[in-house]
Amino acid sequence: MRKLPSALIVIDMQRDFLDPGGYAATAGMDVSALRRPIPSIRLLLDHARRSGMLVVHTREGHRPDLTDCPPAKLARSRQAGAEIGSKGPLGRLLVRGEYGHDFIAELQPLTDEPVVDKPGYGAFHQTDLAQILAARDIRKLYICGVTTEVCVHSTLREAADRGFECVLVADGCGSAHPHLHEAALQMVDVEGGIFGRVADAQTVIAELEVAQ
Repeated sequence: MRKLPSALIVIDMQRDFLDPGGYAATAGMDVSALRRPIPSIRLLLDHARRSGMLVVHTREGHRPDLTDCPPAKLARSRQAGAEIGSKGPLGRLLVRGEYGHDFIAELQPLTDEPVVDKPGYGAFHQTDLAQILAARDIRKLYICGVTTEVCVHSTLREAADRGFECVLVADGCGSAHPHLHEAALQMVDVEGGIFGRVADAQTVIAELEVAQ
């Protein structure tokens, strides 16, 4: 197996998406479905940390004054019944520094693991993720998190355009909509793997152990 410098990208495992009272729950999403990948992500994190692989965590959210939130995005959140910046049980929805914006207890980053705060869906948009990866000569990304069809896929697609070899961890991704989750996985494999490859967490861990 060809060994490339690799990183694990853990996308948006925040209270706002995964806890009752956060943004997703306020918008009517099934939080229990969004939480399903937590055990698989913990396995991936344990392996990555033991092996010394770079782990990057992302958080979606906006400045308290919402100057980095496009009006169209704000309007969409309003239509969904969970207006960004409005007050919720976990603080203002999707606002940096609020309790809901931070990571769930099960998947807190270690102190030396980079955290990328992003105002958009993709993890490269208006962030320093590209610089973090370039500084370590990373060429291969293992991608997991929520939601499969939005932030995960947005990140995957841009990573593919930037020339990264990508692996989407199927059971490490979550969605409130099972049919969209499955469709998003299937999109990766079309045209001979146009966006990369899909694998489950145990397969990824086994491959990484062989490659070490």
